[in-house]
Amino acid sequence: MARSRYRFIEQAPHFLTCTVVNWIDLFSQPELAQIILNSLDFLQQQQRLALHGYVIMENHLHLIASSKNLSKEIACFKSFTARSIVDCLEQRRSSPLLAQLQAHKLPHKTGQRYQVWQEGSHPQAIVSEAMLVQKLDYLHNNPLRRGYVDDPAHWRYSSYRNYVGQAGLLAVEVLG
Repeated sequence: MARSRYRFIEQAPHFLTCTVVNWIDLFSQPELAQIILNSLDFLQQQQRLALHGYVIMENHLHLIASSKNLSKEIACFKSFTARSIVDCLEQRRSSPLLAQLQAHKLPHKTGQRYQVWQEGSHPQAIVSEAMLVQKLDYLHNNPLRRGYVDDPAHWRYSSYRNYVGQAGLLAVEVLG
């Protein structure tokens, strides 16, 4: 499989998407969504990543983040969260989900039994205030467009509240 044409412009905030293989519904389980939240919080606490916006949906997540080495930090994030998710599913004996993660593993991934994330994160550098507003609106309104909530503030796994002066699950560095 060819590598992505998308590239990171280091230090600039980027809009990123991380998608579960075959769009498997993992993050409707609070314990698995918490793995994502804990990992993002850890990266922020270690000052390895600045988080500017996020939404976690049932099978993917969108981030606006920046870092001195964003591509490396996202790769570490995906690797750590994948291992943690598989460990959690194995402990819970979630055979149907594990079977799906195994069945959708790419053939060239010979060093692992399961694959959680699709390859790539499709980074898009935020190059203007208009683009920032568009990407924040897109990610914050994702649960609304899917019909899960009537107000973006009601979606638990989003930075929307941070942008309207309320406490969110994660701290974010508000841009704009």
